[in-house]
Amino acid sequence: MRLRRNARRSFRSALALATLLALAGAAHADAAREQAPVPLMWKVSDQDSSLYLLGSFHLLKPADYPLSRDIDVALADAEQVVFEIPPEELGSPMLGMQMGQAALRTDGTGLDSELPEQTRQALAEWTRANAAPLEAMKLPAQALQMFEPWFVGLMVTVVEMGKAGLDPTLGLDTHLARRAGETGKATAGLETGVEQIAFLDGMDRAEQLQFLQQALEGAAEGPAEIDKLHSAWRNGDAAALWEGMAADMRREFPDLYRRINVERNAAWVPKLEAKLQAPEGDDVLVVVGALHLLGEDGVVEQLRAKGYEVERICSACSKD
Repeated sequence: MRLRRNARRSFRSALALATLLALAGAAHADAAREQAPVPLMWKVSDQDSSLYLLGSFHLLKPADYPLSRDIDVALADAEQVVFEIPPEELGSPMLGMQMGQAALRTDGTGLDSELPEQTRQALAEWTRANAAPLEAMKLPAQALQMFEPWFVGLMVTVVEMGKAGLDPTLGLDTHLARRAGETGKATAGLETGVEQIAFLDGMDRAEQLQFLQQALEGAAEGPAEIDKLHSAWRNGDAAALWEGMAADMRREFPDLYRRINVERNAAWVPKLEAKLQAPEGDDVLVVVGALHLLGEDGVVEQLRAKGYEVERICSACSKD
């Protein structure tokens, strides 16, 4: 039982990486909005401007739309929408190519050559069972042998999320980038796609193997953990997401957690402060993975600690 519980915890860590992606008439829209996800959104204010910090889930389902009116209001109020990476990179095939190139093995060996026997067998079984979704991604099973363990672990997690009904083309970032473009909002990114890839490619060998092993263990467990985290995001449950994603990653992958969360958050905070302090006083909607907003390492608490006024924006939340 303990091994199974550890596998579930570890798969949540893998999910954290993968997730660290028009209304059809007024009556239908109003009915659907009653079931809209509860946003993980905070408003950070100084004397003349505000930042709306919105926690994203990078892969979503059709039923996750339309969004809460709270998000519509924030988008309408904002003069600029800022994402982890610029929208033109987010939707570019070049980003996928760059990730694949960074993950290619360069020593002439296949992936199996460095895998423990149990992991090698688990990967072979998983690739046989998932040949169709891999082919749909233009990634035949045999091609996985060309890549580093971190990339294959990421692909396992993405495929499993797809099987659970989550779609990267429906991710909150993608949706809001499109809406910003349609309404002529200025957009920007806090970092580049190349920088994001470097965080993953910087995992050491032991960490990469652990990541792949745990992704495979989680895949064998089925979609329950994916559904649990997606439901926590839909419910706006910051505590459940912290424990299920950030806290697990901090326990299982402390060095990786530091690189992809703590260090990146610390790099973003001065950029966000600069937007608050800009003389033009524009309001800004910032859309980043929910992981980056949670806990004492999160952007929300870092800005609160600097003396800014911070409030949760959530019309659907209990006021008790």
